[in-house]
Amino acid sequence: MSRKWRMLFRKRWGLLALALLLALAGCGGGGKSGGTGANGGGAGGSGDAGATGNGSADGADKPLEKVRVVLDWSPNTNHTGLYVARDKGFFAEQGLEVEIVQPGEAGAEQMVASGDAEFGVSYQEAVTLARTNGVPIVSIAAVIQHNTSGFASPVDKNIRTPKDFEGKRYGGWGSPVEEAVIDSLMQEVGGDVGKVEFVNVGDTDFFTAVKRDIDFFWIFYGWTGIEAELRGEELNMIWLTDYSEKLDYYTPVLATSEKLIRERPELVKAFVAGAAAGYKFAIEHPEEAAGVLIAAEPDLNADLVRASQKWLSAKYQDDAPRWGEQKLEVWKNYADWMAEHGVMEGEFDPETAFTNEFLPE
Repeated sequence: MSRKWRMLFRKRWGLLALALLLALAGCGGGGKSGGTGANGGGAGGSGDAGATGNGSADGADKPLEKVRVVLDWSPNTNHTGLYVARDKGFFAEQGLEVEIVQPGEAGAEQMVASGDAEFGVSYQEAVTLARTNGVPIVSIAAVIQHNTSGFASPVDKNIRTPKDFEGKRYGGWGSPVEEAVIDSLMQEVGGDVGKVEFVNVGDTDFFTAVKRDIDFFWIFYGWTGIEAELRGEELNMIWLTDYSEKLDYYTPVLATSEKLIRERPELVKAFVAGAAAGYKFAIEHPEEAAGVLIAAEPDLNADLVRASQKWLSAKYQDDAPRWGEQKLEVWKNYADWMAEHGVMEGEFDPETAFTNEFLPE
């Protein structure tokens, strides 16, 4: 995983439960507000939804409604569709003026739960953890259909299967989910996780760490793997999805609160419609979409953005019938895996954790 992603992930797995409980208190309490998940509260509700202000439907003179979407970490090609929707006018067509913000110390889940942002970029494991702590956030679209992460190592380390983790040093950030994932993969091939040395590498980046301190690392291939290709550094990749279908979870997702779904369903519908248009554009026009992200975030490595976008654009929708579609079995499978490996406590109802009802047909 990248340096910034690791910093946020480590912080969340260590402190997220407490932060989310504090956010819940700020929301004024927390049980489930029935019918906001996959089988409930749809886009057809009314409430105050007329205030969303769809310019195309209500007239060009109607002001755009300002909303915020908070990222999960620093801008990258997972987020391209949001930048495209903002800068190509797809959100404006839905009557929205969308501000894209970074999470800071609070994290996207806490900001969404507390109402500091209407929408956020999260991931299935964080939504699951939040809901087991009574925090009513809901996934409203899968940004990428399949898990594109895995364990990477330079080819000269000769790590080709999880069995080869034995006797090697893993560079991580001290979260129990890391050992649980590595253990589950090694069990599939008769390996012993007790023979892996776990090294907390702090904020050291992948390319520095594998030359100095460790042998393998957990990365998102669409960013760090593509960067390795550009550097001419060959990697061996062990994909999570090759060893367990339960690890083929949604990462990242777009999320909002049950409260917003209940009270402003048309606002949620408008946001998802704009985001869907942005990601559809990125799927069909990866080079131009990369240019939008580069223009919006000029500090990014432009070559990396273009190469990453070319690789990732085909992954957004992949084999789903439409961008953003989520399956109940994926949510159930990963929750079962988390419970089996002791990284989730409390009750979790996968049917209320996500919804497809706001996706455009």
